[in-house]
Amino acid sequence: MLYQGQAIRVSMSEGVAQLVFDNQAESVNKFDRATLAELKAALEALQGVDGVQGLVVSSAKPVFIVGADITEFGEAFKGSDDEIIAWLADANVIFNAVEDLPYPTLTVINGTALGGGLEMALSTDFRIMAEGAGVGLPETKLGIIPGFGGTVRLPRLLGADNAIDMIASGRTVKAAEALKMRLVEAVVAPAKLADAARDFMGRAIAGEFDYQGRRAQKTGKLKLSMMEAMMAFTTAKGFVMGQTKGQYPAPIEAIKAMEKSAGVGRDKALKNEHKAFLKVAKTTIADALIGLFLNDQLIKKKGKAYGKIAKPFEMAAVLGAGIMGGGIAYQSASKGVPIIMKDIREEALQLGEGEATKLLAKLVKRGKIDQAQMGEILTRIRPALSYGDFGNVDVVVEAVVENPKIKKIVLAEVEKAAKPGAILSSNTSSISISLLAEALEHPENFVGMHFFNPVHRMPLVEIIRGEKSSDEAIATVVAYASKMGKTPIVVNDCPGFLVNRILFPYFAGFQMLVNDGADFTAIDKTMEKFGWPMGPAYLLDVVGMDTAHHVAQVLAEGYPDRMANDTRTSLDVMYDAQRFGQKNGKGFYQYTLDKKGKPKKAVDPAVAGLVAEVQANGPQAFDAETIIDRMMIPMIIETARCLEEGIVDTANEADMGLIMGLGFPPFRGGALKYADTLGLANVIAKAEQFAHLGKLYEPTAKMREMAETGATYY
Repeated sequence: MLYQGQAIRVSMSEGVAQLVFDNQAESVNKFDRATLAELKAALEALQGVDGVQGLVVSSAKPVFIVGADITEFGEAFKGSDDEIIAWLADANVIFNAVEDLPYPTLTVINGTALGGGLEMALSTDFRIMAEGAGVGLPETKLGIIPGFGGTVRLPRLLGADNAIDMIASGRTVKAAEALKMRLVEAVVAPAKLADAARDFMGRAIAGEFDYQGRRAQKTGKLKLSMMEAMMAFTTAKGFVMGQTKGQYPAPIEAIKAMEKSAGVGRDKALKNEHKAFLKVAKTTIADALIGLFLNDQLIKKKGKAYGKIAKPFEMAAVLGAGIMGGGIAYQSASKGVPIIMKDIREEALQLGEGEATKLLAKLVKRGKIDQAQMGEILTRIRPALSYGDFGNVDVVVEAVVENPKIKKIVLAEVEKAAKPGAILSSNTSSISISLLAEALEHPENFVGMHFFNPVHRMPLVEIIRGEKSSDEAIATVVAYASKMGKTPIVVNDCPGFLVNRILFPYFAGFQMLVNDGADFTAIDKTMEKFGWPMGPAYLLDVVGMDTAHHVAQVLAEGYPDRMANDTRTSLDVMYDAQRFGQKNGKGFYQYTLDKKGKPKKAVDPAVAGLVAEVQANGPQAFDAETIIDRMMIPMIIETARCLEEGIVDTANEADMGLIMGLGFPPFRGGALKYADTLGLANVIAKAEQFAHLGKLYEPTAKMREMAETGATYY
């Protein structure tokens, strides 16, 4: 053994050095500071050995290297500019040392190689890859750019266009595509990797492959004419700016770094990369996006803990077909859990089956699955008009009409029909789980399971704990949601639960603005520029005015001090006029179907007259800051209330609920991260400006205390 560390070992066989990543303290390999230090030591040990003819880099774990240790970023990015540059420069000295070894080098990619993992592979002369493996530089998804040479080596290896696509998008490239773009030299079956590596290195040592030529390509200038470079980079920057609306600077900075370095060699190009990295590393956007990654890791960790106490499940059922039931059935069946879809009407079952079939047909059209796979998934959905086969069901999702009386009747029926100990859940958006549990003989086996529409797209599922819900029931439904490919967040029962409870103060801020004379289209444009995928009027049209009106009433009863409203609003006007939004083609906007069958929004001249009914003082103009503050402050305060009341365990989960359930701008990190960014003292000051608008704008005592002491949610 030439070197043995905690994460890396180096040995020698027949003149070929074997550098193996195998972190003994982790389930995966990643580039933390300790591993970088070991790589440096391993190379120093290797450089002192005579007779080495080649180097093969591999992993002893199921994946290669998943990237940098993101938990170290927070502390690292707090350093001075010089300290961050020094950290990057020191790391690149190590990667350069790999690239400059006096013999051919090869990386064997047996599984995922992301971020620093791919940059490690790029520092060697050649790469071979296992079928099914994936590679990528996902740093822009974290608000940063590659810092270990990715913007330097990748464009020189693949060409500017392919490198820009990979780096700006942050996407993972599968083996076949990696081979096609010449990112790797060969793709083989996983079982044949060792033999392929041995054969390839032997041929490289024999001079069959020009490793020095490949190395010169990666360390020299980018081979583009001035006109080609201008076209490639200018076009890419324009496209990315259009996609990101300027809200995500990292992809643009990565492209600029590649452009600036096109005409220089490796060492100067790396310095350009370091400067570009520094430019984005300390932004609030990087802070928010890195925070989201860590939030997601926390939720997954909690999910694994729940999985240890969950009851096993092999068969599920959904009560109520139609669009929602069909979506739930599709999601369950597509992830391998057979499901009975029950309704009392044949036409509803046909609608549900049609929804599942439509979603699967789209996957076939996009080449994600074939017809045989589609047929197999559909066989896992069993339509039923009775409870005949419910004796085999382990988990039930009730998704009937949002009416507590009807839900109680249906839940009581299914409890008797399902096998003893089956876990029941209700896909309600606002009705108390503890209230619905009153209809059951075993309320401990009942929880809320709130899906968001459309089910196949929205990643969040709220798991609601009622007063009598058992840990086992919660755990089982968390495990089922995870199996369905969703992100489950456990919350405690209250009117509106977590997401809707926080959404409706935001809607209330919108209604008050409209009543005060604001143009709802101007509000929409402002909030979309702020980062929301759609403004509040447009969102209400998507939610449905009847649904929003109902939930608003539930919340008004639950929180009369701040959500009850005696004043007529534009929501009331739309509801009374039966302008329910996209579901009937008219709401704040009017809708027609485009060629793909999707609703297309347009301004409806009739709406101005309707909205004028609630604008006692006529139209008024509001600046963007006022609109944003009046919309966002109620949302921040209600999120803080949910955290303080224990409705949600952590700020991390609260913010993830808003991002995954509502489309809260990810680059702002969620309501509580946004509050931290503004500073709580500033949030309090803004709230006091609007104290006359009522209790929705009244910060909690805890918020005031935190503001005084400089405390933050993160």
